[in-house]
Amino acid sequence: MGSAYQMDETTYINERLDDQIDWYDRKSQSCQKKFKRLRLCEIIFACSLPLLVGLPELFGAYSAPIIALVGVAIAVLSGALALYKFEQNWVEYRTTSESLKHQRFLYLTGTMPYADDDSFKQLVLRVENLISKQNSDWTQSAKQTGTEENA
Repeated sequence: MGSAYQMDETTYINERLDDQIDWYDRKSQSCQKKFKRLRLCEIIFACSLPLLVGLPELFGAYSAPIIALVGVAIAVLSGALALYKFEQNWVEYRTTSESLKHQRFLYLTGTMPYADDDSFKQLVLRVENLISKQNSDWTQSAKQTGTEENA
């Protein structure tokens, strides 16, 4: 028995494929920004530590607490980067977005593997497999770290 609702090619491309491309693109950009900001802060703190240790007279009696706070900040930033995996998610989301775009272009140009009568079904299968793989990979990663990111 067939479904009461079947999605046509244009609807699928506009409402599913393009939507997923946009979602992965936005998430990739967000993760990239978070990763770069946190990494830059980590670098700045790490570079300032030798200066603070080498010139304790700059801050007088406050040098030891400032050095300790900078060390704690470095550890917190490093831990956050490892825990939330912004770099890994950025790359994975970008890869998925680009793979989906690639499939869309191949389909729209009628290029193999979309050069036959079953091209729309092939597109749907490939796109849904890419999305499903990304979701499975993310779920596995979240289970390993014990964290979940807002999807």
